Amino acid sequence: MEEVPQDCPGTGSAQAGRGASCHGCPNQRLCASGAGAAPDPAIEEIKEKMKTVKHKILVLSGKGGVGKSTFSAHLAHGLAEDENTQVALLDIDICGPSIPKIMGLEGEQVHQSGSGWSPVYVEDNLGVMSVGFLLSSPDDAVIWRGPKKNGMIKQFLRDVDWGDIDYLIVDTPPGTSDEHLSVVQYLSAAHIDGTVIITTPQEVSLQDVRKEISFCHKVKLPIIGVVENMSGFVCPKCKKESQIFPPTTGGAEAMCQDLKIPLLGKVPLDPQIGKSCDTGQSFFSEAPDSPATLAYRSIIQRIQEFCLHPPREEKLINS
Repeated sequence: MEEVPQDCPGTGSAQAGRGASCHGCPNQRLCASGAGAAPDPAIEEIKEKMKTVKHKILVLSGKGGVGKSTFSAHLAHGLAEDENTQVALLDIDICGPSIPKIMGLEGEQVHQSGSGWSPVYVEDNLGVMSVGFLLSSPDDAVIWRGPKKNGMIKQFLRDVDWGDIDYLIVDTPPGTSDEHLSVVQYLSAAHIDGTVIITTPQEVSLQDVRKEISFCHKVKLPIIGVVENMSGFVCPKCKKESQIFPPTTGGAEAMCQDLKIPLLGKVPLDPQIGKSCDTGQSFFSEAPDSPATLAYRSIIQRIQEFCLHPPREEKLINS
């Protein structure tokens, strides 16, 4: 998978799509559209489509396997517990669409209506869209180059009948590659509230998260905060706490202090989380008293507060 060049000028730069490092990048033309070239008409079309969406949140991770899709799913479940809140979950992890399985929607298909593609609904107020719904089998591999992935993301944002929703949560693949550049560019005129970055405590994960944070700064994405997943494990029998992934450099807390970004919370390991994902059930209803559930709820509340009352610095970034 193509990565953002180390010396990428950033999508907001006058050199976007034109610098020497841009040659060969699958998003060169898309980036150049914001730097003097004819803009992609889809950007304005998506802006119109997104007028009915109040808040847009991207969920990012530097590495795979840190629980990003699990967090996205439970963020959606948590927000949708208020039946007056309309929530949509968009899975743009094109090559690894795990959201249908986690949400209990495996085998479902997308239907076309006069107003576009209809999301697949978990509840009346929780809709989901994923490339997984377009595959004939969950075992089918998606072997696409960057431009085809970009086209799929464009179609999800422009052609899905999202309706009036309060929160659109976008689950992205690991890293900082073509899917991330595409969603940022296509939503550039529609305002993204911010990103939530998922990590685990060990340095090998934090190292990649620092790259993710650098990516957000380069493309002017507000950072809502960092979530430390798999943060300790309490044995249900002896009650002894173990560090499965030791925070050898201080974990996400030390990193956030150093980089001056918020730590939204720490979610401990709970075997029931994995079981809930495998069976497509909400962990909140399966284990309402788990310390992990309490941690999730506290983090979700902080994300809501950010969206409703963004800090002044974040407003400046988006202005």
